[in-house]
Amino acid sequence: MPQSMRAVEISEPGGPEVLTPVTRPVPQPGAGRIVIRVDWAGVNRPDALQRAGAYAPPPGASDLPGLEASGTVAAVGAGVAQWQVGDRVCALLPGGGYAEFAETDAAHALPVPDGMSLREAACLPETFFTVWSNVFDRGGLQAGERFLVHGGSSGIGTVAIQLAHALGVRVFATAGSAEKCAACERLGAERAINYREEDFEEILGAEGGANLILDMVGGDYIPRNVRTLAPDGRLVMIAFLGGPKAELNFAQVMAKRLTLTGSTLRPQSDLAKARIAENLLAHAWPLLTAGRVAPVMDSEFPLEEAAQAHARMETSSHIGKIVLKVAGGA
Repeated sequence: MPQSMRAVEISEPGGPEVLTPVTRPVPQPGAGRIVIRVDWAGVNRPDALQRAGAYAPPPGASDLPGLEASGTVAAVGAGVAQWQVGDRVCALLPGGGYAEFAETDAAHALPVPDGMSLREAACLPETFFTVWSNVFDRGGLQAGERFLVHGGSSGIGTVAIQLAHALGVRVFATAGSAEKCAACERLGAERAINYREEDFEEILGAEGGANLILDMVGGDYIPRNVRTLAPDGRLVMIAFLGGPKAELNFAQVMAKRLTLTGSTLRPQSDLAKARIAENLLAHAWPLLTAGRVAPVMDSEFPLEEAAQAHARMETSSHIGKIVLKVAGGA
């Protein structure tokens, strides 16, 4: 490996313009860890939060943004037996994806699914780890249940719709335009709700309520979600684009025996993330290999144009994932 690499750092907390191309030393793998030669890196909402100074890296992680990447294994640390130099992987990262090389726990990497490009594979880790752990592990979604996904056209939303549909769930989604609603229905939602024109409470209420809601909006959606849930329903929060606070009638929670929960991925232990990776390999990767689930791609930008990628993401006009082209492998 070379001694230095191209990277993009956060020069100071702020808007997309603070993302600055730099040269950094290449990381070296610690015990149980690997270094990936990055071809493509995914762009995610937590990257923007970190850029704004609201989502600090965990202790010991790279200060560079970027929570997922695809490429080839460039080096392995002591005790790593499952990967060899040259293996094609995609991986969840604690940080550092906006660079030519990135280090991560060996157990947080997954093989690139058969027939999938590295460009597509860069879209998998952050969204699939988040969706599987929150919707299926924490939320306990089962075949035949009614599942409401807010932000259905986002990277998270497109994955949640597809996985749930493939596993026999009745999927509903909210989105902000006719184009986005049509995209959700193509992916497997039986009904996409334009939240600018329709009331998801009314529509789900006519169906008997939602058994599970995945929400990244928060704010005034929280009490509306509680009213929308069916008895014994579950609300899983993963972000708060509309704010983290709301006034809530807990008598409704008690009367309907509801479960309100949520999580963030990055601060979880290495062991917890490794267990999610095992579940993905067993349950989601066969769906990817069979073509029943696929990443939805919005756009790509060169690494040095990470600021433009963030600006695109923050317009919320995208459908699916935005990626950075680092080395450009197929």
